[in-house]
Amino acid sequence: MPESTSAAHKTTQRVIKKYPNRRLYDTDTSTYITLSEVRQLVIDNQNVVVRDAKTGEDLTRSILLQIILEEEAGGAPMFSEAVLANIIRFYGHAMQGFMGAYLEKNVQAFTDVQKKLAEQSQSVTPEMWAQFMNLQSPMLKGMMGNYVEQSQSMLTQMQEQMQKQTEQMLGAFGLKR
Repeated sequence: MPESTSAAHKTTQRVIKKYPNRRLYDTDTSTYITLSEVRQLVIDNQNVVVRDAKTGEDLTRSILLQIILEEEAGGAPMFSEAVLANIIRFYGHAMQGFMGAYLEKNVQAFTDVQKKLAEQSQSVTPEMWAQFMNLQSPMLKGMMGNYVEQSQSMLTQMQEQMQKQTEQMLGAFGLKR
């Protein structure tokens, strides 16, 4: 990566230091902050990095997972037990890397669509938006159902293709299943 890009990236990062007493220190404001304040920085699209104050180890993923855990325990969970169990099952599985990339791309696509909708609907009042969403809910559920079916079909095709390629490679080495 070019040095200028790296330097620009560093200046936009909000560095939070985590101390052994579990306190979080915001180096931009020179104050201690709470986990909910870190959550708000993320919501505000701040580029946050959390580092161990002693070792400099990157703890960002751990802190983000802690925020998700608190949100999930807060009464309005986003993930069902079935979804969480399925995510756990992918750890150590051959498809773990694919699953992570798949989730990341789909969440990013959803975020992009949401951003475009927000830009286009700035003149729409919250009441009008609520009415629109109530009318669109069945349609959106249908669209999501179609999307899930297409994704399942694509994954099945990919799995079959990988199996064929594996069998061909094993055959080329004189190994058969």
